[in-house]
Amino acid sequence: MNHFTSDLVQALVTKQDVTEIFRNHLEMAMNRLLETELTAFLDYEKYDRAGINSGNSRNGSYSRTLHTEYGDLKLTIPRDRNGEFKQQTIAPYKRSNDTLESFVIHMFQKGVTMTEIADLIEKMYGHHYTPQTVSNMTKTMVEHVDAFTTRKLAKRYVCVYIDATYVAVKRDTVSKEAVYLAVGIREDGSKEVLAYTIAPTESAYLWNDLLQDVKARGTEEVLLFISDGLKGIVSAIE
Repeated sequence: MNHFTSDLVQALVTKQDVTEIFRNHLEMAMNRLLETELTAFLDYEKYDRAGINSGNSRNGSYSRTLHTEYGDLKLTIPRDRNGEFKQQTIAPYKRSNDTLESFVIHMFQKGVTMTEIADLIEKMYGHHYTPQTVSNMTKTMVEHVDAFTTRKLAKRYVCVYIDATYVAVKRDTVSKEAVYLAVGIREDGSKEVLAYTIAPTESAYLWNDLLQDVKARGTEEVLLFISDGLKGIVSAIE
C-alpha cells in the first residue's frame, strides 16, 4: 500500500470516487496477506530452493469474492500440495446462521454425492473443496451416530415396540429399504429409540441380531413386546 496516499490525493484532486481507491488497495493488501500466510506456513519464499524436497509446496489457488462496504474484493486464495494450509485472513463461510459444514452434512443426508457437493460449493461460493475434504466434514455426523448406536441402555423397559418401515435410500441408485426400529418405554413413561438397522427386506433373522445388540448394551428385562405378525419374530424375541 505504498502508493495509497498518493492515489487517494490524486482521486480527491480529480474528484474521483475514493471508494474505489479503498477497494482496490484493500484487495491488494488482502491478497498480499494471503500469500504471506502461505509463505509463513511453508517456511520458505516462493521459488526458494529451500522448498525443494521439503515435503510440501505451493499448489495454485482458487478465487473467492468477498463483499465489503467498499465493494466486492476479488481474492486469490493460495493452496498447498498437501492440503494442510488453512488461511486465517478471511472468516469461514457462513450460510444464514449455519456453518458451511452443516450445509455439507445436510446435503450428504439428502443423498448428494461428495463430488456433487464439492462442485456445488465451488459454484455457489467460489470456494474449492475436494471430495475428500467434503467427506471429512461428514465425520462429525458419523461420530454422533456411532455414539448413539453404542450407548448403554436401561436394564428394564415396560414395553418395546419393534417394527420396520420402508424408506427411499440412495446408494448406487435410489430404492426402498427396510428400517428396523426398536422403541422402548420406561416405567416413567419416557421413550427412546433403542436400536435401528437398515436392510433391503424385513426378516426375523435381522430382528434377532438387533435384539441381541439391545441385550448386549445392558437391557435385561422387557415386560411386553409389541410387533406385527412377521413369521419367526417370536423366536427372535425369545
